[in-house]
Amino acid sequence: MRILLVASAFNSLTQRVHTELRDRGHHVGVELALGDEPLRAGVARFGPDLILAPMLTRAIPEDIWTAHTVLIVHPGPKGDRGPSSLDWAISEAAPSWGVTVLQAVAEMDAGPIWASVPFAVTPVGKSALYRNEVADAALTAVLLAVERFEAGQFEPEPLDYSRRDVKGKLRPYHVQQHRRIDWDIDDTATVLRKLRAADSQPGVLDELFGREFFLHGGHNEDQLRGEPGTVIATRDGAICRATVDGAVWLPQLRARRAPDGPPTFKQPATDVLGELLPSVPEVPVSPAAAATRDTWSEIRYREVAGAAGKYGSVGYLEFAFAGGAMSTGQCRRLLYAYEQARTRPINVLVLGPERDFFSNGIHLNVIEAAADPGAESWRNINAMDDLVEAILTTTDKLVISALPGNAAAGGIMLALAADEVWCRESAVLNPHYQLMGLYGSEYWTYTLPRRVGAQTAERLTQQTLPVGARAARALGLVDQVIPGSPAAFWAWVRTEAAALADSPELAERLVEKKRRLAADEAVKPLAAYRAEELARMSANFAPGSPYHQLRQNFVHKVCATATPSHLLG
Repeated sequence: MRILLVASAFNSLTQRVHTELRDRGHHVGVELALGDEPLRAGVARFGPDLILAPMLTRAIPEDIWTAHTVLIVHPGPKGDRGPSSLDWAISEAAPSWGVTVLQAVAEMDAGPIWASVPFAVTPVGKSALYRNEVADAALTAVLLAVERFEAGQFEPEPLDYSRRDVKGKLRPYHVQQHRRIDWDIDDTATVLRKLRAADSQPGVLDELFGREFFLHGGHNEDQLRGEPGTVIATRDGAICRATVDGAVWLPQLRARRAPDGPPTFKQPATDVLGELLPSVPEVPVSPAAAATRDTWSEIRYREVAGAAGKYGSVGYLEFAFAGGAMSTGQCRRLLYAYEQARTRPINVLVLGPERDFFSNGIHLNVIEAAADPGAESWRNINAMDDLVEAILTTTDKLVISALPGNAAAGGIMLALAADEVWCRESAVLNPHYQLMGLYGSEYWTYTLPRRVGAQTAERLTQQTLPVGARAARALGLVDQVIPGSPAAFWAWVRTEAAALADSPELAERLVEKKRRLAADEAVKPLAAYRAEELARMSANFAPGSPYHQLRQNFVHKVCATATPSHLLG
């Protein structure tokens, strides 16, 4: 079928639906919902059999949904209506929720139901829930609805609140008055629910040191205590704020925009506060200690014996950076942790987060806030390169990249530095840099062609379209694709990594790994790949290059004026 995706943005869910439908043989196009007239023109140009809206914040014009079947993906159970479905689910501690695919009619979210799939609400931030449990349920519901539409015999279910399985209701927008934290009354669990329900947008509006900020992210602290509402510690850019019965970590803040002031955006909390932040202790935690505690840390490290404790052991270097972005400082901290792990008596080293993004490359928000964004871009890309180089030159251990979630640009190239790449089936990969006006580094000119061949590498980096996990496996971009939840993915990873650590073939594999690196170095040294890539990147970072405007548009969420040509289908 010809299926047109109409979306307010080409976000993670829209990308996932795009890749899955393409993989199933459908002709898929995308039209951004930028206004009624552009949308009408896009629909007429594409000529769809079916219109799907995976993520939509505005109504479809009546003349479109009366002429075409338009299916809307709503992140709520049957009967749920309104723009803040997930916010309410998290703030009210709902144990389960759902995703419903319904037909567009005059009344928002009130059309006939084509499919509805439940999911368990994991206690994480809204964005992490959206990219995992919500996306998994949404894809199941979308594929079922598409199958039913294509069969041509399904009668969608009218919304009927008298039915026992229709448990949702119309809910208002989740305004800041519902999100407000009372630090003198709210316990830690309540504070965390409010923070998680506002992540990553719109954040919780609050006051710190006489000024208003939006709080983003929220993590428990198991040891530190203080007067409720006060900032009692910092760690790697985050601040720790006491509650009535504990404390929470706030990794990012966004200053409230003044009426006539410049736009603001999320940054590490200590960067935003600057001189406003009083003298409070920096309280570090080692990756190994963090792995045994309930505290905030972007990096954790743990070791597990091999499959039967026979020969080897496995090291797990876990990292989780907000939005998948990695600043200069974060790259350096991860590199230090990697170097420490490399000294450990382990046979296999697994890299990756517990859930959500693996990495999206350099940290554009931190770069945008820098006094000299070009210079900070240069520092950041070199820090990424240092990390990738360390992985590429590790020859005494088998290194595995484990991707439970999405990866893009330099983040994918970071994963490709490992010996094997294991990917959860729901992950979406964007192996390109061009949409940000960059040539790219992270040794991609060495690792990507080595995996997929020169011709496919060129196509992937020039086509600038997302790649689903199964398609990535077929291309050789990843080695293993595992279905199921993040927890099921990691259960599989632990089993396989333990087996590898005990494998009799491991020693031979490491010998071959060392031999191959030496042979590659003899043909063309890694340093040459890096120098060539950075020469191109230097021009990208120069004043006046398109990268600077593209970066600003991304950071400040400037809306596109037209659907990019590569999405039209």
